[in-house]
Amino acid sequence: MRVGVDEAGKGPVLGPMVVAAVRAPPEAVPDGVDDSKRLSATRREELAATLRSASGVESAVVAVTTDRIDDPGTDMNGLTVAGQAEAVAGVARDGDDVIADAGDVDEARFGRRLREGVADAGTTVAVTARHGADADDAHVAAASVLAKVERDRRVDALDAAHGECGPVGSGYPSDPTTREFLRTFVERNGRLPDCARRSWQTCADLVELAEQASLSEF
Repeated sequence: MRVGVDEAGKGPVLGPMVVAAVRAPPEAVPDGVDDSKRLSATRREELAATLRSASGVESAVVAVTTDRIDDPGTDMNGLTVAGQAEAVAGVARDGDDVIADAGDVDEARFGRRLREGVADAGTTVAVTARHGADADDAHVAAASVLAKVERDRRVDALDAAHGECGPVGSGYPSDPTTREFLRTFVERNGRLPDCARRSWQTCADLVELAEQASLSEF
């Protein structure tokens, strides 16, 4: 059986990275799946609902929390491998063929590390990792849809939880709405929100600016 795996939210400054794996026969993957970035939010939701209810489709979704991301003993490539291994291990059977969207510049190294991570969890699989697999492999595209929908759901929850500081935006450091949310939160609370990736440079810069502003008051 084939298993596809992909992640969403590797680069944001807010919220977790979410990884999903999909195990299914080819005919069970719905038509129209694609790299989640190419689909509208409405279409992603529709496809995710279809995948969750489709006969023969198994899926696993894993959230890599901000605490894990901020751990100085980790890095994003290693966390991507770990998250993908956990998701694949949640659905794979011995002998399955896993197709992964490579989260490392070295596709072969990423594939080897992923295979070893799944083996450590007790399942023996073959792994092919390549860049752009979410755009040309239906199983990986299906996984990217589930990961993106869950990531968006969690960002929406952050919006609801932090409404007093304004919308959180997409969570990406390039998003002016996200940067404004972080600036406002730090100004009002003197610290970063728990949902922030504190080790990201964007967060470090905001904290430094807040500390400089506090010192200037004396």
